[in-house]
Amino acid sequence: MTAIEIGRLLRASTTACVVGCRVSQANVPAFGGLVRIPLDAAYSIFGLIYDIRIEDDGLVRQLVTADNVPNDVILDNRVNRNVPVEVSVLHVGYEQHGRIFHLLPPRPPLSLDLLYTCRPEESRAFTGAGRFGYFRHILRAADLPVGELLAAHLRLANADHAEQGNHDWASAAVQELITLLRDDYPTLMTVLGALADTEAW
Repeated sequence: MTAIEIGRLLRASTTACVVGCRVSQANVPAFGGLVRIPLDAAYSIFGLIYDIRIEDDGLVRQLVTADNVPNDVILDNRVNRNVPVEVSVLHVGYEQHGRIFHLLPPRPPLSLDLLYTCRPEESRAFTGAGRFGYFRHILRAADLPVGELLAAHLRLANADHAEQGNHDWASAAVQELITLLRDDYPTLMTVLGALADTEAW
């Protein structure tokens, strides 16, 4: 399975970045999905999609107030025009010279760098490295829907691990979250509630 190009970088910091893509590409990324930004042959940044925003423009504002907009006008607006879509990504680690680190990247990506979905083997390599150290980046992101993000991510990553017969990954991940959140009961209950709703295991 080949990686799918999502879009190009609009802006970035050490902790996160925003990527722009077309509406026709917007069905590719998924909330909670693991993505990769290769910066050179030996260095890639990994991140989690935490927001997908479809911006409006002048024509869209006019169309939403019009009566009986024909389907061909809607399709033309979605396919032929450059409707701006922004995908927000939380950095959760990086790979350098074949080693995976669950640390913030030493330098952020640059404008127009490409963002790709992670292939299942890349997802397994990143999420299976170490002891879930990348969870701390998610848990400290106070402005994000942490419970929903973790639930979506664990569901997707668990499917990648189960594909190779590893059915214990999700249980180990949940146990690690319980340990990390043992002193933060409200957040723990939010995370466990969201996980229970995924019905992925």
